[in-house]
Amino acid sequence: MRVLFIGGSGIISSACARLAVARGIELHVLNRGVSRDRPLPEGARLVQADIRDPQSVRDALAGQTFDAVVDWVAFTPEHVHTDIELFRGRTGQYVFISSASAYQTPPARLPVVESSPLRNPFWQYSRDKIACEDLLVQVYRDKGFPATIVRPSHTYDRTLVPFDGGWTVLGRMRQGKEVVVHGDGTSLWTLTHHEDFAKAFVPLLGHPRAIGDVFHITGDDVLTWNQIAEHLAAALGVTAKLVHVPSDAIAAADPEWGAGLLGDKAHSMVFDNSKVRLLVPDFAATIPFHQGAREIVAWHDEDPARQVTDERLDKVMDDLVARFRV
Repeated sequence: MRVLFIGGSGIISSACARLAVARGIELHVLNRGVSRDRPLPEGARLVQADIRDPQSVRDALAGQTFDAVVDWVAFTPEHVHTDIELFRGRTGQYVFISSASAYQTPPARLPVVESSPLRNPFWQYSRDKIACEDLLVQVYRDKGFPATIVRPSHTYDRTLVPFDGGWTVLGRMRQGKEVVVHGDGTSLWTLTHHEDFAKAFVPLLGHPRAIGDVFHITGDDVLTWNQIAEHLAAALGVTAKLVHVPSDAIAAADPEWGAGLLGDKAHSMVFDNSKVRLLVPDFAATIPFHQGAREIVAWHDEDPARQVTDERLDKVMDDLVARFRV
């Protein structure tokens, strides 16, 4: 099977690229370059072109066809429209990577299933993903464009700290400082290791029953935000000192941080993965976050240059801690 990844060195796509090659897929990766932290797996074929320059893609692919094309870096309807023009008649399947943040926020009921409403009035990123999905549903219905929509939730690898601010939060923990947790820390959150995501995603490539359909792929490791912080602290060998701050107050102090909370992380999100398991019956998420937390800390400790503190956000956290410390 010949598959094209647009992108391929990101958090989610890198794990999928490794598994695709391991399973014998002839993988082509269209990218402007290769990530040092997430190099392409041996056997993948790099196609150097810029997806934002459609003519460079046409030139680089020179009329090639694929069994599946996956765009990991499409974020707006304009991006998707470009893909439709580039790959109509040249692929048996087009996979759009949407987001679980497109689901109704806050959710009316749990667990979330693929038929749950899509509506996010808080976060433009999510609204753009919804608009992309709307476009693909229309061209599938009207013209038979072979689209599959996949909605990841919060998927991480060893480079990604789940909290806003990244290493800033771990650095504060290591220094014995308090860290901010939104709300009372008891809302439920689903974290998915990128290798677990790949186990469900790769078998969807070229699967005829995936055409015209939508799937979310998440782990089954549901934790409170207090537990997530405590697992990270344990991996650091310290005790977490948590200060709980209302999400509205965080949004008032830092609108960008607040948008991601009000539009996503502030609400409990638990997913039913029964649908993807109908097509991938052996899918099982096997990497719990306490193991992932150790991977995150180990990666950051391997090279102190990775331990980057966001000084501005660190100051925002100091101010919030001072205001809301009990």
